[in-house]
Amino acid sequence: MAESRAKSSAKSPSICPTLTYADAKAAIRQLTEGFGFTQHALYEGEGGMVAHAELAFGNGMVMLGTKGTGSEFDKLMQDAGPMGVYVRVDDVDAHHSRAVEHGVEIVMPPTDQESGSRDYIARDLEGNVWSFGTYAPGAEA
Repeated sequence: MAESRAKSSAKSPSICPTLTYADAKAAIRQLTEGFGFTQHALYEGEGGMVAHAELAFGNGMVMLGTKGTGSEFDKLMQDAGPMGVYVRVDDVDAHHSRAVEHGVEIVMPPTDQESGSRDYIARDLEGNVWSFGTYAPGAEA
């Protein structure tokens, strides 16, 4: 059993941003349809609320759930405010076009940065800021 856990953890991301949404199902739709994430897991609680969801993109993942569940994490997140998440993509312009097609609010169009990266910035339905670009954090210069 320990061996299968080690293999499983080697394939999963080490860091997963976690967000809460008043309408987590709408957030999942926007993130999958507008940003191209893939739904990996979805656990629903009472009344169909999202207790926990995992959405994958490349070798990364975000976790999310519905606000107001009363869990300890939910209580801590009440005053946390919006979050910013950076996602590396290969083709910024194609990714941006997809987001625009799905009505995502774009706050900065694709822009070439001094660092050599090309990025754009969007805001999701509940104010979280999503940056998409070619910069590869941790890569050797």
